[in-house]
Amino acid sequence: MTKDPVYFADQPIVGDPLAQDTTLDALSDILHTVRLRGDRLIRCAPPAPFSIGLPGGIRLLHIAERGDLELRVGGRSYTLRDGDMALLARGDPHVISVGTPSVPARGLTAADSVRRVTELADPAAPRWVTGTFGVEEAIADPLLSVLPPVVLIRAGGDDRDWLTPSLHLLVVEITDARPGAAVMISRILDLLFIHALRAWSADDTTAPGWLTAALDPALGPVLTRIHNNPDRAWPIAELAAEAAMSRSTFTDRFTRLLGQSPGAYVTDRRLEHAARLLGSTAEPVGRIAGAVGYHSEAAFNRAFHRRFGMPPLRWRKRGQPKTAP
Repeated sequence: MTKDPVYFADQPIVGDPLAQDTTLDALSDILHTVRLRGDRLIRCAPPAPFSIGLPGGIRLLHIAERGDLELRVGGRSYTLRDGDMALLARGDPHVISVGTPSVPARGLTAADSVRRVTELADPAAPRWVTGTFGVEEAIADPLLSVLPPVVLIRAGGDDRDWLTPSLHLLVVEITDARPGAAVMISRILDLLFIHALRAWSADDTTAPGWLTAALDPALGPVLTRIHNNPDRAWPIAELAAEAAMSRSTFTDRFTRLLGQSPGAYVTDRRLEHAARLLGSTAEPVGRIAGAVGYHSEAAFNRAFHRRFGMPPLRWRKRGQPKTAP
């Protein structure tokens, strides 16, 4: 029996559902924890001049396909030229415009979308693609808040050879949709998100945060060990030895780059891993508590409530589909 290609996109989990994937590095595990996933894609080509306002709370990226676009966010303006990409991972409200329209900014409508260039009254008019992302908001908010409002990636820059073919693939999938197009688009958007994070982290002006530390030569391996072993207590001395530093030097560097102490970071990762297990498995709360290093289910419940504002069982139920009356 022939299966739709989408059927093969995600392989079934085999073995202990609580087993941690020890092949993940810290950055991969964090993105897995926030449940990052490319969602929808639209190709836009409204008649110029225009001014389109996008509300806050939508994590997305824009890639300029043709023409210059002005992006305004947080009191700053950016010009997107052919092939440039802007990642708005925090979901800040912003405006995209071309020229000086005679009417105030409006929202994005179905009339702004286009599939094929031949459908345009002016094929040379500015156009772009917008891709949105889904995340587990309660976990993603504090992790992605370290990013700036806009991560701007210029086409043709150093180590940007991934951007042009990615744009081409997205356009192909949206203009000539074939079986599996939704999964293809989702995966390409995921890759673009990760590439943008890598490019941003390489900037000398990058602020402290989990991403800076995850890509730090000394702290990256330490974070990977913490993420791959969420059930361990992780004494400071052992983590410092992993980084080849004294205990005091390690603690100072860790706190400076992460913005929190090693102990607080370990606790947060444990609880975020537990939140992911609660949403992806049917294992009892007590077993999940043990899998993330808590010997007392009551202590785990208290810690989880402090972190997420609700007990574990309510967290699990909030992600379940409601039954019909």
